[in-house]
Amino acid sequence: MSDFNSVISFIKEQHNNQEFTPLHAPVFNGNEKKYLLDTIDSTFVSSVGAYVDRFEAMMCATSQTKKAVAVVNGTAAIQVSLRLAGVKEGDEVITQALTFIATVNAILYNGASPIFVDVDLDTMGLSPKALESFLIDNAELREDGAYNKKTGKKISACLPMHTFGFPVHLDELMLVCNNWKIALIEDAAESLGSTYKGRPTGSIGKLGAFSFNGNKIVTCGGGGAIVTNDEEMGIRGKYLTTTAKVPHAYEFVHDELGYNFRMPNLNAALACAQLEQLDAFLENKRSLAKQYQSFFTDKGIKFRTETPDTKANYWLMCVELENKQERELFLSETNSNGVMTRPIWQLMFRLPMYANCQRDGQQNALFLEERIVNIPSSVR
Repeated sequence: MSDFNSVISFIKEQHNNQEFTPLHAPVFNGNEKKYLLDTIDSTFVSSVGAYVDRFEAMMCATSQTKKAVAVVNGTAAIQVSLRLAGVKEGDEVITQALTFIATVNAILYNGASPIFVDVDLDTMGLSPKALESFLIDNAELREDGAYNKKTGKKISACLPMHTFGFPVHLDELMLVCNNWKIALIEDAAESLGSTYKGRPTGSIGKLGAFSFNGNKIVTCGGGGAIVTNDEEMGIRGKYLTTTAKVPHAYEFVHDELGYNFRMPNLNAALACAQLEQLDAFLENKRSLAKQYQSFFTDKGIKFRTETPDTKANYWLMCVELENKQERELFLSETNSNGVMTRPIWQLMFRLPMYANCQRDGQQNALFLEERIVNIPSSVR
């Protein structure tokens, strides 16, 4: 297939025939202005305020977890989650090479090293079978956890990412991680509103990390959240992200290395207004996904859909082209005609700072890298 005119026309129709159709634009139809003005009037615009507390309570309800911590962005949420899970300098963390760079950078921020394990074709996320195979071939189980036979380092965590909002096979991953005494942390940055067997993503691993960047379903310009069902871990997360300050009426006492990763009250106000609309956003996006799925059925292009036992948020919708040549042609024609499309990320081991990281064969990741393209996915 080489003529994508009908695809371009259909996408534009779904998004009101805009001259330029963005990949994912924010929608502000709720209480955003009201809450922002309320925050300004209160003068609590920085890191302390009622909306920060409200946002954390709303995230607990949304993710069905016991504790939520508001932070400055999704990368910070992952970084601190890894530390809370016990990742130490010199450790190793298993993740996927098919991901946004923030996933891997957060590992390095902790002084740990990433190991890249292949993804599944159906979820585009970390594969339980590939994980188990890697561990059988490369790791040994000791009393205090799994160790890499090649490097001698402890493999202290596993960090799957729910690619574009499609949940990974969590039960299978959890089973492998539990058998090998490895903590599982969910990079749920892209999957707010997605569920796995009826459970919200982010709530199933030891911790979950979310992003509220400008291109997410729910945005507050910049922002993130850590969620967990371990209340003590959540309390410690709040402490670490607020500069590890010991409570006192007036003294400044900090008793360990912490981070100034606090979400400002202004951002939290915007996030609260957006979270109030999450169900409507999800319904709208699922409607768009159905329209796309129906359209692409006879176009020789595969529209990627959710797997059984999951409900995806369809954050960024994507198609699978026949090969890299078709992908390049699709990207060129759509973008030159005012329809913003983007390829899936380059595999992380192609980047200079991660080129020497240990990895398996990456067969599925390589296949997907050459074929997957995101198409306009905004709430209409």
